[in-house]
Amino acid sequence: MLIDTHCHLHDREFFTAEQAEEMLARAKSKGVEKIICIGTSRQDSLVARDFAKEHKDVYWTYGIHPEGATSEETAEISFSRDLKPIAIGEVGLDYHYEGYSRKAQIRLLEEFLQLAVDYDLPASFHVREAYQDFLPIVKNFPQVRGVVHSFTDSKKVLKRILEETEFFVGVNGLATYSTLPTPPIERILLETDAPFLTPVPFRGIINEPAYVGEVANWLASKLGLDHKIIEKETTKNARGLFSI
Repeated sequence: MLIDTHCHLHDREFFTAEQAEEMLARAKSKGVEKIICIGTSRQDSLVARDFAKEHKDVYWTYGIHPEGATSEETAEISFSRDLKPIAIGEVGLDYHYEGYSRKAQIRLLEEFLQLAVDYDLPASFHVREAYQDFLPIVKNFPQVRGVVHSFTDSKKVLKRILEETEFFVGVNGLATYSTLPTPPIERILLETDAPFLTPVPFRGIINEPAYVGEVANWLASKLGLDHKIIEKETTKNARGLFSI
């Protein structure tokens, strides 16, 4: 069994309802038995919630992407027991583009970290070119467990994540056509980030959860491990983090 721990299949900007249904069926046929739809704003998170309610083995998260951080935006929300997400996310810091307030991003990240503590939920982190601030901040919330989604930094930064936190690291199609450092299997979660980052050999078309198997195949070759070990270990990691 494979688990796609990060996708946006619920987002109608990228997928029609019909496409989403077809992709869910294809994912099942490829052994992808659980899918996590990641919220990127308040409204998007609620769309992910409703999509998950309608589909078995589909889960949702609540978060605001760091590029959506403003001085007015807050993480505050109340979850009922039956509508509780399986994680907070995606939240974090993104310093790649100019024009986004770093101060607002940091404040919102801290609010979401506290929300994760309050509801005892893991977090899915989006971090780009911001680890110098991210790592000191998360150290102030040692109870928070989580995954650094779509890691795109150096070996040095990966080493810090592995040594200074207990976070998992999300590996997706980007790894199949780049020179990114690879985490050890015991710290890896598989993801697609669909519709983005389509893996080899499907570059040039929209990504979908079924392609998480291609990431597993690439990892098996990269790490010199049997595909079944990749499947077993990454699924165990995802189940442990997200309690699914």
